Amino acid sequence: MIDNPILVLAATGGQGRAVTDALLDRGAGVRALVQNPDDEAARRLADRGVEVVAGSLSDQASLAAAMQGVAGVFAYTTPFVDGGVEAEVAQGQTILAAAGEQRVPHLVFSSLANADQGTGVPIFESKARIEAQLVSGDVPYTILGPTSFLDMVNLGSAQRILSGALDMPLHSDKPLKQLARTDHGAFAAGVLLNPTRYVGQRINLASDENTPTQMAATLSATLGTEVRHEYIPLTQVENSDVRSIWAFLDGPGYTVDVPALHAAHPEIAWTSFADWTRSAFSAAD
Repeated sequence: MIDNPILVLAATGGQGRAVTDALLDRGAGVRALVQNPDDEAARRLADRGVEVVAGSLSDQASLAAAMQGVAGVFAYTTPFVDGGVEAEVAQGQTILAAAGEQRVPHLVFSSLANADQGTGVPIFESKARIEAQLVSGDVPYTILGPTSFLDMVNLGSAQRILSGALDMPLHSDKPLKQLARTDHGAFAAGVLLNPTRYVGQRINLASDENTPTQMAATLSATLGTEVRHEYIPLTQVENSDVRSIWAFLDGPGYTVDVPALHAAHPEIAWTSFADWTRSAFSAAD
């Protein structure tokens, strides 16, 4: 077991929570960087033995202070902030500068699947710019490329699914590779706790692959009521960044070899879409 703590950036967010949970499950020491240590989510982390520190992904001084003496760092950035993709790239540059300053022994960056393939999608390209700086720098790294998260399956809401509609700007026969946050957290924790096996690698991640028709059938079986796939034209997606993502997914899509990934990493439970639907909608039973 690694003696020094692992730093998880933005630890109360969806990705950060999953990685923190997986590290704690493995008995690892965790340091969590959060914007407000006094909010409820941060207090819950502290109650579980996590060392909670205040900081911002845009503040190199607070990042460097949080990185002092750590065994590794889990980092990710988001374009859904003021300033969009340029602000996200600036976040990445600040994180990498702090990691270089503290000579962090291993940084795991959560990017996106296919972000390094020149997709032209702005949200992918901003990740690619951060990746390029990471690869050309001196900080030992591993890059993880999650596909679409399962809990983002519906363009509408969970209530829309419960009312019988799976809203997606994806044609009914187009396979979509998806990832459970728990699988992402477990994989990242494994990388952070066994860095030698993974340093210098870029690994795309997916838990399952289904078409909207298959997803609707699975949801129907889980809920005991018919759920239909409702195709939403891209012209109805107001956010241009989100629209560009769905255009990519309904076009070339992610290129993860899911069977090969799972065979190479049997230590991960790999949540199926059916497993996820049973968990996510169990309260509807």
